[in-house]
Amino acid sequence: MKGSTRIAKGRIEEAAGALAGNGKLRTKGQMNQALGHVKQGAKKVADKVAKQLGK
Repeated sequence: MKGSTRIAKGRIEEAAGALAGNGKLRTKGQMNQALGHVKQGAKKVADKVAKQLGK
């Protein structure tokens, strides 16, 4: 799953958890958002490294 997709999924889960009063679902949503941001950051780093090695 791409980082942006995981972030969107996490936002939906967090909102659903907040509306339903389900702390576990809300926490899962927050975790998915954090993982999505980490994936996006790792992708940026990998792209920069690949660009530098390609020169």
